[in-house]
Amino acid sequence: QVQLVESGGGLVQPGGSLRLSCAASGSIFSINAMGWYRQAPGKERELVARFRDDGSTTYADSVKGRFTISRDNVKNTVYLQMNNLKAEDTAVYYCNYRWINAWGKGTLVTVSS
Repeated sequence: QVQLVESGGGLVQPGGSLRLSCAASGSIFSINAMGWYRQAPGKERELVARFRDDGSTTYADSVKGRFTISRDNVKNTVYLQMNNLKAEDTAVYYCNYRWINAWGKGTLVTVSS
């Protein structure tokens, strides 16, 4: 069983930054199987960023150059550094462990002036 707990969301002004964290516990065999998704009001959940099996990263086109995914293998924690935030980044952000399709409960990010 895997537990994923997100934190770090909040209200930020356009152009601001936030760092999200996802702490994983349980049967995590590879932190490379983790990633971030988001779901905006009225929209489907979409990939934001994730690690590939070889440890490389992939990003949605809409966040390239602004968001960075990173990890702490010792802490089993994945981060999402979000810079130059835009109103369209407003969403609930979810952590995912794809090997068993486990999800956290999400953390809300609101970008508004």
